[in-house]
Amino acid sequence: MTEWDRDWPAPAKINLFLHVIGRRADGYHLLQTVFRFIDRADSLRCEARGDGRIVLATPLPGVPPETDLVLRAAQALRAATGATAGVSLHLTKRLPMGGGLGGGSSDAATTLLALNQLWRTGLDSQALQRIGLGLGADVPIFIHGCNAFAEGVGERFTDVDLPPAWYLVLVPPLGVPTPEIFRSPRLRRDTPPIAAADWRPGFGCNDLEAVACSLYPEIARHLDWLRTHGDARMSGSGACCFVGFADECAAQTVLATLPADMKGFVAAGLDRHPLGPVTTA
Repeated sequence: MTEWDRDWPAPAKINLFLHVIGRRADGYHLLQTVFRFIDRADSLRCEARGDGRIVLATPLPGVPPETDLVLRAAQALRAATGATAGVSLHLTKRLPMGGGLGGGSSDAATTLLALNQLWRTGLDSQALQRIGLGLGADVPIFIHGCNAFAEGVGERFTDVDLPPAWYLVLVPPLGVPTPEIFRSPRLRRDTPPIAAADWRPGFGCNDLEAVACSLYPEIARHLDWLRTHGDARMSGSGACCFVGFADECAAQTVLATLPADMKGFVAAGLDRHPLGPVTTA
């Protein structure tokens, strides 16, 4: 099997906490969060083309090509490096759209990581993260590749060691547009910052949760059910919610009691992104 024959994973993330500590003059919000990767993932396959075109072979319903992050990532890498090779991109989508699990951002990051290797463009992690940040604030963490305490708009990282955990993740039947949450006048934007070294598992909350729950009662309903089983939180801007367990059996036991009108899955927390550190060619 060659590099061109492999599947490239694009894992989900959850936010173990998410605080909004301010807002920049340009409107971007200043955040503090801890990102953790989990073993639920989309996957990407890249097929070489001889005509120099970049083609998205698996367009997502309702997503125009000009906004598709996989296509935009490939085009951004080409623009940054002058690469001329063509590629057809085949994405297998398993993560919910608008779920707060970083699916689109992870897909974009995996596209950059895969094509950086396949096209032999030789960019290091920092260069790829700069390209990724132009695509979305969550893209750099998937290129950084380690669980991390993140600051700024979510692009400055301090790596963290996290204990083993299994997560029951619920997927409400809706997608949340992230800009809608951040535009809300009800969003708290003055949570006091902490030092990365002071963070501990279980600390804090998700400042976006109150706004998301007020706009989407289904998120509140799913959180209420989860909170009967532990310290449940919303991930990102929603809609997905999660609660952690020390072992898989405990998580699966609670999943088995899930009401018939709710959907969810159990996933292990990962120590790092499955593609590991960036290597240049």
